[in-house]
Amino acid sequence: MRAHGSKELWLDSLRADAAAFRAVAGEAELTAIVPTCPDWTVLNLVHHLGGVYRWVRSFASRGITSAPDPAARRHDYPGADETLTWFDEECKSLVELLDALDPHMPAWNWAPQAKTADFWHRRMAHETAVHRWDMQMSQGLAEPLDDRLAVDGITEVLDSWLPAGRRKGPTDRYGVVQLTAPEEGQEWFIRLRGEGIALLDTDTLLDADGPDTRVHASGPASDLMLALWGRIGFDTLEVSGDESLLTSLRTG
Repeated sequence: MRAHGSKELWLDSLRADAAAFRAVAGEAELTAIVPTCPDWTVLNLVHHLGGVYRWVRSFASRGITSAPDPAARRHDYPGADETLTWFDEECKSLVELLDALDPHMPAWNWAPQAKTADFWHRRMAHETAVHRWDMQMSQGLAEPLDDRLAVDGITEVLDSWLPAGRRKGPTDRYGVVQLTAPEEGQEWFIRLRGEGIALLDTDTLLDADGPDTRVHASGPASDLMLALWGRIGFDTLEVSGDESLLTSLRTG
């Protein structure tokens, strides 16, 4: 069964995860290491997420599908003393923009998806959720991702990131991978063809002609999404079959 999110889900999640991110950042030492982003400190993580917010605001509401100027990705970040106030302003401005933005308005994106603004409602919710988890891990304990959001986040990795070639794992694997989130009643089938990848439509698969699965990984949706993003190992899931295929699904 293919899962789909909505503007309401994405904005609610963005607000909640951004608030949780900010709460931890406000109490943490800005020089603390973020273990799930080993080269970053808390300060780097705040700069990154705030910078992504600023970049998306620079083009998402233009109503055109041409790519933005690459220079828009370059930022002058504030000093440590001003960083949290700067982040608050960037977050508030992004939420206001996305809240007012028609999800069907034309908007550029880098994925093999419709060039509409809802891509960025979705993308900012997942960007924030994963980095909220990172921020909480900088203090040693992170809460799972929201179940509904994680289900959509798994689909986003499989229908946007991997088909766009944004893969961190090997690209020489072949076969069908099945991912299952039993608690959420969701499953995904992915066919690997070396550098090619296809998310199979489970709504049209019949038991008689289902794919020949080479590996099956099952677990909570939060764990599945975090494994795809390289935050936790696939060995935290229940796995049967050729585990090497799972590494081809990593996007982070």
